[in-house]
Amino acid sequence: MNLFNLKGKRALITGGTHGLGMAMAEGLAMAGAELVITGTTSSKMEEALAYYLSKGYVASGYLFDVTDEKAAQENIELITKELGEIHVLINNAGIIKRELAITMPVSDFRKVIDIDLVGPFIMSQLVAKQMIERNEGKIINICSMMSELGRTNVSAYAAAKGGLKMLTRNLATEWARHNIQVNGIGPGYFATTQTEPIRVDGHPFNEFIISRTPAGRWGNPEDLAGATVFLASKASDFVNGQIIYVDGGILATIGKPSNEN
Repeated sequence: MNLFNLKGKRALITGGTHGLGMAMAEGLAMAGAELVITGTTSSKMEEALAYYLSKGYVASGYLFDVTDEKAAQENIELITKELGEIHVLINNAGIIKRELAITMPVSDFRKVIDIDLVGPFIMSQLVAKQMIERNEGKIINICSMMSELGRTNVSAYAAAKGGLKMLTRNLATEWARHNIQVNGIGPGYFATTQTEPIRVDGHPFNEFIISRTPAGRWGNPEDLAGATVFLASKASDFVNGQIIYVDGGILATIGKPSNEN
């Protein structure tokens, strides 16, 4: 099990104050990693750190916008000075704006691309510099099933996540010789506070997801912990440029006929 041991490793998780980011961070902490959480809302940061510390995890928080190159650079330097080098980077911070492509304001499209794609590039570039010097590092980009599939109302998000998939592969190609593994995780549909309103019995989207997912259920946030620990640990030292879809099997199937049990 030493392959999965993260003791002595410092993991930076962007957007690790809530939702799936928090679930992945907790998985890393359970494997022994020290957590460095970023966010943009002080109240969420306080709540998240209180939770992590109550569990006995070692955790610190830094407030900055990952799309602000200057702020990101200053905070990476501050983190390194105060805590030490970053061994694992998880680019999780992101947004989604649901709007038909025909009516979506270009400003909204640009904002999604900036946060979901440019932000991970900025953070990866900054952290990779110290990883290259150390000749070791793990970068995990949080992609999506929309990295592979289209869907109504999410053109900006799908464009960003599709771009993030290819950014993952290109960074892996450039940095593999420095013993840096760059991979991605593509979550399926998960039971979070955000999806709670549509996960009630009888809701059309709830029925669609359950019938479309071979596992027959929504994912639980803790279902992401295993893939996260794997990609952050020595167990994945020869895995590079891959996207692991944690989706209950959705992408593996065309779906079942409506009359099939």
